[in-house]
Amino acid sequence: MNILDEIFAHKRIEIAEQKKAISLANVRAGAEASPRPPDFVHALRAPRPYGRTPALIAEVKFASPSKGLLVRRPDPVGLAGKYVEAGAAAVSVLTDGKYFQGRLKYLRDIHCRFPAMPLLRKDFLCDPYQVYEARAAGAAAVLLIAACLDPALLAGLHALASELGLASLVEVHDRAELETAMKIAGLALLGVNNRDLRTFRVDLQTCLDLRALVPPSICFVAESGIHARADVQRLSAAGVKAMLVGEALVTAPDVMQAVYNLTGYRPGRVSLLQEDCPCI
Repeated sequence: MNILDEIFAHKRIEIAEQKKAISLANVRAGAEASPRPPDFVHALRAPRPYGRTPALIAEVKFASPSKGLLVRRPDPVGLAGKYVEAGAAAVSVLTDGKYFQGRLKYLRDIHCRFPAMPLLRKDFLCDPYQVYEARAAGAAAVLLIAACLDPALLAGLHALASELGLASLVEVHDRAELETAMKIAGLALLGVNNRDLRTFRVDLQTCLDLRALVPPSICFVAESGIHARADVQRLSAAGVKAMLVGEALVTAPDVMQAVYNLTGYRPGRVSLLQEDCPCI
């Protein structure tokens, strides 16, 4: 069993336990009562002051199975605030606990503090329950990993997310997974993970090779392996519309400067902050 299979096996057990604590009916009610989230895809496609540079999805990530602990004192709201101020188009929030030291609470708290910022729930989704959880917690999008979902379940979760007003970042790693993803009705957002989640080998060329197979009507996101301005320039030249960056930002001595280095842009003051937030 590789690490990805192990994670999904544990996730199914975790979901079963969570359903005992909070019923599907209650989670669904919470999702349906939540305000409509920002348009995640629109945020990535919107004109940016840093020109052709791909839109940045900056990630709140504190650990990984391959690198271990990345941050000693996690401050998810503080980190997200730096991303907002530095001009990120969206924020990805790891919510897996066992392998990535994430929490669904991080997503809730960030949404409460920055309600206008589009948030991606990044986790190992394999059950409709998790999609409802994401909507109730303030996500504007969810991650769906094609490698570990059969085509019917992948399409079903994508359809449910759409019904709830959420975007789905359908993640692939190779051509076979891409062909499966392209069959999803209404596919608008596709990510290519340059990291092979089975071996953790990273190669930026992975997304560049697959880019030409995706029509411009689908927002193309490059994930992993993006560390320097030169990497971003390669993506831009290939027509990549957005990039998801985590490790290179959270491990940087100056997070905001790391964002500026990638985008080549230093913005003025932003106003997505909710000053009187009852959740914090």
